[in-house]
Order: sequence, then C-alpha cells, then structure tokens
Amino acid sequence: LIQCTNEMNVNIPQLADSLFERTTNSSWVVVFKSLITTHHLMVYGNERFIQYLASRNTLFNLSNFLDKSGLQGYDMSTFIRRYSRYLNEKAVSYRQVAFDFTKVKRGADGVMRTMSTEKLLKTVPIIQNQMDALLDFNVNSNELTNGVINAAFMLLFKDAIRLFAAYNEGIINLLEKYFDMKKNQCKEGLDIYKKFLTRMTRISEFLKVAEQVGIDRGDIPDLSQAPSSLLDALEQHLASLEGKKIKDSTAASRATTLSNAVSSLASTGLSLTKVDEREKQAALEEEQARLKALKEQRLKELAKKPHTSLTTAASPVSTAAGSIMTTPAIDIFSTPSSSNSTSKLPNDLLDLQPTFHPSVHPISAASQAGGTWG
Repeated sequence: LIQCTNEMNVNIPQLADSLFERTTNSSWVVVFKSLITTHHLMVYGNERFIQYLASRNTLFNLSNFLDKSGLQGYDMSTFIRRYSRYLNEKAVSYRQVAFDFTKVKRGADGVMRTMSTEKLLKTVPIIQNQMDALLDFNVNSNELTNGVINAAFMLLFKDAIRLFAAYNEGIINLLEKYFDMKKNQCKEGLDIYKKFLTRMTRISEFLKVAEQVGIDRGDIPDLSQAPSSLLDALEQHLASLEGKKIKDSTAASRATTLSNAVSSLASTGLSLTKVDEREKQAALEEEQARLKALKEQRLKELAKKPHTSLTTAASPVSTAAGSIMTTPAIDIFSTPSSSNSTSKLPNDLLDLQPTFHPSVHPISAASQAGGTWG
C-alpha cells in the first residue's frame, strides 16, 4: 500500500475511501486494522495520501464506536475512539498549516524556528491540539501487552518524538521573540508557554510508559525543562507592559535567564533529533536488508531461467482435445529436410530472405507449395 501511494496511476481517494469504508464495520478487529493501516500510510506513504485526508469534509466518525460482541470488544472500543480522534486531529492540523509537523525541517533554519511572530502564535496552538489528542491515547504498560494496541502505540511513539521536537522549536522561537512582542502578543505567548510546561510533564509520563514496555533507553530522549525563573521573568515583563508595579529587574539578568532557558530547550531538541536520526537509520538499514534479499532472490530466479527454457522447449505439446502428444516437438530453429514439406513450413516463416524465383514453377513445385500451405 505504501508503494501504491507513490504510483501516479493509483487513485489515492479510492484507496483512502476503501479504508474509511472499513471503519464502518461493527467489528473492532476490522476497524482497528483500518486505523493502523491509515496511520502507517500517513507516516510512511506519499504526502498525497495525507493531503487527500486533509481535504475531506468528514474523517473518522468513531467517537461513539462500541463493539458489543464481547468483553474484549468493549475494551478495544475505548482505544479505537481515542486513536481515531488523534488521526482526525493529525489530518486537521495538515489542513490548517499545509504541512505535517512530524516531517518539517528542524534546526536553526527550520520551519518553526524561522516563523514570524504572528504566524507562530497561530501555529503553536495547532501543535498543542495534536499533542493533546496523541497523549489522550492514555495507555498503561499492562494494556500494551495486547499486540494490537502495541502496534498503534509504536506509531504514536514515533509521532510523539517528532511532534514534540517541532513543538519545542516553536517555543524556542517564541521565547526569543517574547521581549520584543506587543502586549496582546505577550499575553498569548505566556499562555502558550504555560501550556507547554504542562504538556512537557505529560510527554515525560508517556515516555516512561514506552520505557516500561521495552523500548530501548537510547531511543527515549532526555527532556530538559527551562528554569522556573524564566516563567517569573515572562510574567514580570507582561505586568510591566500592563502598567503594574513590579520589582526591578535588569536587562542583563533577564537576558541571562532567557539564554539559560533557550539552552535547556535546545538540549532537549538535540536529544529528540538524535533519537529521530537513530530511528531513521534503523529504518534505512531495514530497507537496505530488504532490497538485498530481493536482489538475491532475483538472481536465483535468473539462474534458474535457462534450465526452465530448455525444459519448456523439450516438453510435449498439448493437443486441442486435451491429450498429450508423444511425438517429439518440432525444432523450429533447425534446418529442415527439403523432402519434408511439413517441416518446411517453420523454415519459410522464419527465413527473412527466401529465395526468389521469377520463372513459373513447374507442376511438381506447385503441388508441393499447395501441400505446404494447405
């Protein structure tokens, strides 16, 4: 299916609609399969797939889904409702900003770091909504012993790393611009930063669950929180813009606080990037191993082909009645005997330069030709 999304002659809407159609099934098994497949294509498929999902008026309508067929159906339905909400939010986020937060360029010249103040204040809340929907999957280590839930969680884990990396860079950009913002912008920025601190606590809990279920410690990033003094500095700056009396703080101390905070968040960003790069490298190595296996298989097939051709050429020919002829097959590449009119037919058909006789054929030759074409 991933390969299908990269083929220009494949109808992406039809592919996506087929998956959506399966989510109307009453069985949690079919619905969960459809959701995991959709998420897999959103992450690893061509961008055309998520573009189509973002363009749809309606997405997964599973907020009331409930499989009443058994006890397991009740339990799994809970995760289907949460999972579908995240996939909806992921598609809606793409519709709002026209890119996938988990795939944007990062670093000092990345999308979130170079965004203008106005655009940044509109974009970061969109990341917050997507992050909230992801963390609301809210699964514990005991529930992850279920293979189906675990499959969804692994995709969510990879999204969480990349999404939080973009979120973190947006906050760094926000802090760097904060002391030059207007009063209303500072108010919005302060609210965004406070929400970021809450979500950092939640993502830390999410990563602890990941560690408990066996994800390698090296694949889990270290999150460094900004010093609490930064929040005080932000609040004091806003208070001063609102004309309130505050304790005096020098520009130098404020700059030091901001620098320490940005350094801590940059350290978190670096840790997230290292984890992401390791995951990409592992995926690349897996793909190379798969290609190597396919290449070896192809070479084996090619090695067998000459033997197969000889076998086919020497094999008996089936008659129209369905019985097998026991006479040897005619070798159309051999030089036929001139006395055998039947064996002359293949030679006449394959010879590109037949001998031309301008004179009238004698009767014997004519009767021979008649016998051949008859």
